Amino acid sequence: MLLRSTVKVVLEEGDFLSQICAYDDKNLKALSAVLGAPVYFFGNELHFQSDNPQARQLFGNFINELQNQVSKGRVLDENLIHGLDQALQATGDSSLKLFQDEVVTIPQGLVKVYPRGVSQAEYVKGIREHELSFGIGPAGTGKTYLAMAVALSEVLSKRRRRLILSRPVVEAGESLGFLPGDLSQKISPYLRPLYDAMEDLLPGEIINRLEENLILEIAPLAYMRGRSLKNCFVILDEAQNTTPTQMKMFLTRLGEGSKAVITGDPSQVDLPRHQESGLVHAQKVLAELHEVHFTNFEKKDVVRSSLVKRIIEAYDAHD
Repeated sequence: MLLRSTVKVVLEEGDFLSQICAYDDKNLKALSAVLGAPVYFFGNELHFQSDNPQARQLFGNFINELQNQVSKGRVLDENLIHGLDQALQATGDSSLKLFQDEVVTIPQGLVKVYPRGVSQAEYVKGIREHELSFGIGPAGTGKTYLAMAVALSEVLSKRRRRLILSRPVVEAGESLGFLPGDLSQKISPYLRPLYDAMEDLLPGEIINRLEENLILEIAPLAYMRGRSLKNCFVILDEAQNTTPTQMKMFLTRLGEGSKAVITGDPSQVDLPRHQESGLVHAQKVLAELHEVHFTNFEKKDVVRSSLVKRIIEAYDAHD
């Protein structure tokens, strides 16, 4: 016999039922954690037990929205649960709508890309609506992956003529001139995170075709000087390792019809001790320009595995 404080939802056979109980009950544990009380199965019924009427109402809303998201093709996992929790806890309905609507569809792509939280949804919206966007924050927040997804969407739908990938490449005293191979071979290891994202989103033959047709270009930051980039989508990764002079040079390369996304983590600066980061400097200089969008990610926005989150927290506590 059910207690009065128990709410139940009857689930039909299908994707939602199979996904909610997958991953060794990690989804049920994540649901229980965000709702603050146990969620468990009884037959094909999902039960939630709480003496808090607001929590019971939230449970119903949560399950309805999860079912809605899964019906649209999203994978039900811990990241979706935590992202939806952020959206439902935010003030007003705009955050939930943003979380629901900001989907990136890539022509010929392998997957649709869904933001995994309110901050990611705001980031995608900012990229779409602004000529210049910054994604600033720790690793694992999706800065590079989402920038690449929007870039490929725009280039493959022919809204932009070319995709240009760039980053500072001088690290640990290594200069490009002393590295073996041609320019592409020299810089390729530095751009591996961008290629990893691209290979997750597109078949290899499409990537090869983009390179062969010169639609995809890799360019060290130092090689940007003197160029005017028109109708391009440009991603500058690891921008915390630019100087203010380099950042200004890069920003003034943008020509008519171009869009740029700049990503970086100010806590991972490899510049000499007394050299200010161009990323930090740009945020101070450009903060009041309405044409420029900044998304500042926090630790709570990390969307990697729960173990990675705990590792980051442990290191931060130790430091």
